[in-house]
Amino acid sequence: MRLVSLLPSATEIVYALGLGNDLVGVTFECDEPPSARTDKAVVVGGRDTRGMTPGEIDGYVKEQLAAGADLYTLHADALAGLAPELILTQDLCRVCALPSDHVENALDYLGCRADVLSLDPYTLDEVLDTIVAVGDRTGVPDRAERLVADLRSRLAAVASAVRDRPRPRVAVVEWVEPPFTAGHWVPDLVRAAGGEPVAARPGARSVETTWQEFTDAAPDLVLVTPCGFHLDGAAGQARIVAERLPGVPVWAVDADGLVVRPGPRLVDGVEAIAAILHPGAVPEPPVGAIARVA
Repeated sequence: MRLVSLLPSATEIVYALGLGNDLVGVTFECDEPPSARTDKAVVVGGRDTRGMTPGEIDGYVKEQLAAGADLYTLHADALAGLAPELILTQDLCRVCALPSDHVENALDYLGCRADVLSLDPYTLDEVLDTIVAVGDRTGVPDRAERLVADLRSRLAAVASAVRDRPRPRVAVVEWVEPPFTAGHWVPDLVRAAGGEPVAARPGARSVETTWQEFTDAAPDLVLVTPCGFHLDGAAGQARIVAERLPGVPVWAVDADGLVVRPGPRLVDGVEAIAAILHPGAVPEPPVGAIARVA
């Protein structure tokens, strides 16, 4: 089956299912595995925000959305030339990827008959369900079931390791200018790691908030996981959080690698967060996963 992925998490799922050779198209943001972006046709582009501050990025996004403009560009002719049979996309967040209706409209215009599967999880369990859904649609349901069973086994191991320990109150900052709470599956990651999420929106969209909400939640520590950033970028934003919330331990996390992309590596994220919350209870994550900033 010829596959096209229009979001990084779907690309990761495809490779985790051993279907990398079937993938013919990706987005400019698909960087895991690194070969995805170099070996596959790039069918979705977008603005390079490197060098922009978090506030500038937020302003650009709001300006584009207010004008009804897209944040991403679908290279429709290139997509049609790939003759895909299945396209993986989403409707979860217009800031994260092209909505599925944009893709379907383009396919209708081009006369392309590819199926479109929209992956829209709001919880950690739903993320695991999307892996099963991709496995079913690509003809490898047994691989998907084995992968999910392995991921659940790792989650169970973390739960067992932290079961009898106090659960620290954890605030997760997903953006800093302006501040955004943690939403969707992110509070589930904190719970699975042995923490109690505060100032959060479990199973709902992340929303803009105030620094006072985080202060009032009285967290024992703060995790900074800005969408679109790996550890270095997260650490830069974490230093802003440390200034806003003095006296509270602040940790930066490789957000794109471990937290914000709804794919198999969320379990790596649970293990990394557990290492922060419960030192010694679980193995330390690899270098480049987490860093204490304050």
